[in-house]
Amino acid sequence: MTRLIGLKSALLCGIALVIPTLTYAASSATPSKHVAHRRAVSPSPASTTVPAADSRPHIAARSQRSAIRANASPEQIDVAGRAIGTSVLSPSTPVHSTTQVTVISGAQLLSTGQTNVMSALAQASAAITAPPQPGVGNNAFVQTMQLRGQSADDTLILVNGHRRHLGANFNANAGPNWGTEPADISLIPISAIDHIEVITEGASALYGADAIAGAVNIVLKNRDHDGSVNFQNSGFYAGDGQAVNGYADYGMKLGRQGGYLDLAAQVTHQQPSNRSGDFVGQLYPTGDSRNETASRDVNRMLGVPKSTMETLSENMEIPLAHNVNLYSTSTFGHRRVNVAETYRSAANSLTNSTLWPNGAIPYIAMDQYDFETDNGIKAHALGFSWDAYVNYGRDDQAYSTIHSNNVSLGDSSPRNFYDGKAITSELSAGVRGSREFQTSWLPKPIGLRLGGEYRRDTFQMTEGERDSWYGLGATDHGGNIPAAATNRSRDIYEGNVNLDFFVTKNWEWTIGGRATSYSHLATVETGSIGTRYNFNRNWAIRASVNNGYRPPTLGQTYYFYNAPFATYSVDQLPNSSAAAQALGAGKIKGEYSRSYSVGLDATPLENWHFTGNLYYIAINDRLASTTTLGGTEVADILASSGLQNVTYASYYTNPINTQTYGGDISTDYTLHTQRAGTFKFAFTFNYSDNEVRSYNKTPAVLAQYGLSSYNKYAEQMLLHSAPKNRESLSLNWNRGRWGVFVQEQRYGSTLFLASPTAAGVTQRPAFLTNLEVSYKILPQWSLAIGANNLGNKYPTRIPKSISGPLFGAYKYSYYSPYGFNGGMYYVRTNFSF
Repeated sequence: MTRLIGLKSALLCGIALVIPTLTYAASSATPSKHVAHRRAVSPSPASTTVPAADSRPHIAARSQRSAIRANASPEQIDVAGRAIGTSVLSPSTPVHSTTQVTVISGAQLLSTGQTNVMSALAQASAAITAPPQPGVGNNAFVQTMQLRGQSADDTLILVNGHRRHLGANFNANAGPNWGTEPADISLIPISAIDHIEVITEGASALYGADAIAGAVNIVLKNRDHDGSVNFQNSGFYAGDGQAVNGYADYGMKLGRQGGYLDLAAQVTHQQPSNRSGDFVGQLYPTGDSRNETASRDVNRMLGVPKSTMETLSENMEIPLAHNVNLYSTSTFGHRRVNVAETYRSAANSLTNSTLWPNGAIPYIAMDQYDFETDNGIKAHALGFSWDAYVNYGRDDQAYSTIHSNNVSLGDSSPRNFYDGKAITSELSAGVRGSREFQTSWLPKPIGLRLGGEYRRDTFQMTEGERDSWYGLGATDHGGNIPAAATNRSRDIYEGNVNLDFFVTKNWEWTIGGRATSYSHLATVETGSIGTRYNFNRNWAIRASVNNGYRPPTLGQTYYFYNAPFATYSVDQLPNSSAAAQALGAGKIKGEYSRSYSVGLDATPLENWHFTGNLYYIAINDRLASTTTLGGTEVADILASSGLQNVTYASYYTNPINTQTYGGDISTDYTLHTQRAGTFKFAFTFNYSDNEVRSYNKTPAVLAQYGLSSYNKYAEQMLLHSAPKNRESLSLNWNRGRWGVFVQEQRYGSTLFLASPTAAGVTQRPAFLTNLEVSYKILPQWSLAIGANNLGNKYPTRIPKSISGPLFGAYKYSYYSPYGFNGGMYYVRTNFSF
């Protein structure tokens, strides 16, 4: 009953926010730089992204089919670029022309040559940065992305319009997305995807309060016939990193009333690559002659890890009665990854030379099972379209350290250790409704959309086997100590409402509000206001103001890890722990944001489309890890809190307030010729400049010892580990059975920080060329040959003075935005039926 009252209260509060209360006070600054959407352009394979409400006849057709299945009024797109109706029956996001939505087709994703959805999306959209390896250690397990230069957690991930559960991998190590715990879209088969909608607006009222950077909605195929089978082989020019990939999909009818079932699967096996430098240091004990003659090619840290992944999906809908449809969407993924750690020589004090007489390369292994199922009823009743649903997702990751030892156990030490698990889950249930109202005093119908939802999030860590954490623990990754074991949850109640209306024939407004109540935090209100004016069919301007709120994930609140070394140890403390509180942690808070955006949409000539945006985002109480705190006083505080022999520690908190100035441009031109075929030229540009507006007060207990809770290293990693700007120029040519796609990408400079004590290394801007040539052997059989990074570009080399203290492992930046493996070739064949 309490939960029902909470849901009702949140819904009523959301409805009361039709004129949203923008409560967050950011520093006064004017918006600066971003992009919008285009007019009727149907995306073709390997074309640039196609933004906007008015550029999606192919999506409108799919929405129309879905609506017909439900015996409801189909959504349509009018010439002014507005989606007539915001029906909850559609799996696409409720598109308004006041909000920028960039649509990337499934064919575009495949034309990148990438078989991982995250990598393909990053290559297709200049607004997204997703380094192939976002860090070392467990950061290398799961690829993460940044939208508009913001944290990975600030992008809301949706599948068919429903929120996707968070992953269990906590990125505890330094890198572009340090301390994040985002949803993992790589576990969705790429063959299952019809298109992806990238919402580059902070449309918190419409999509979710935590859509601070924007949202990504993955829309799955809903075909009732036909299918395809694809095989791809790839490898790096250097001769390693071979990968074999197979993916397929098949659609079938269910019943005779328009039901369908679309199945998809993907299997990928990736062999490792290695770009590490030669080992620097002593290989064997002093006096051993082998130190002079032994090979130093023993480092393996800098490389794509060995992995195997299997994924499945189903997307189904079937009529139950007139105006009532049952739907189900499920994904399942299994992934095993082995990530190489620091080579431990026979002379290293953490190496048992009896077990490893020639030293050892420890690996962290992850065995992951991920599952989500979204089920509900879509109906049309009382003049409304309804979507009532119950969704559940769970990510279970088990960790092991292999090819290692625990020197505290002597010669009886095992070589392989079970380190424990991290598990997340999310249960959500809710109802959404939408309808249109005709009025005599407005030129077009008013679109209303409202909803209420209950969610229960959980985060769990289990203890590793005793040998994995006893004493100094397994080298190079100790297991979860007993104090790390935890099982936490929270309840969330949410209500929202949105209105879309025209005050004149050419002037549109959207106004929305959302109220969210967290069981362990506060109740927050967020809202959005957007407007668009159409001067004519070819020129329009847009503007929006949004505020948002993102709570800390349960992992950011309760994650605990102990990293013991020979003479010291480092703990990542839960914010709520006694030790963190003794170090001044206080109560962790969520991020409050305010964003502004202005945009231009134009079709200056037939077949030429242009969009441009400027934006500004201010975030108060940015979530981040403290710097590593150390010293005698810190050790004494930790010891008095029950953590003996712990020398250094950090915890997750709210140390800073940031602002981002950004902008992007997207334009394309299609040329049709009678003899030479069709040419599509496209250019996209994205710029995001992150700055620290101010620092929150350093806790008194740290200040009295001269310690800072957020040092220059952490700040530089936040601001400069991802490029400020990306550009992409492409040409897509089709003639008869032939197709050619060529793309020139530019990545702006980044800063590589090997450690808090090492000098930063500026990674120079890089130009990469991607090329694919395809040929249809038969109408149902095609062959494609391509290369990513055709010119075999590598990042700036790390000086030996910096890589030397790290045993020479890093020749290049391990979080380079385009990787560090050089050129990659691939061959793909497709059979359609």
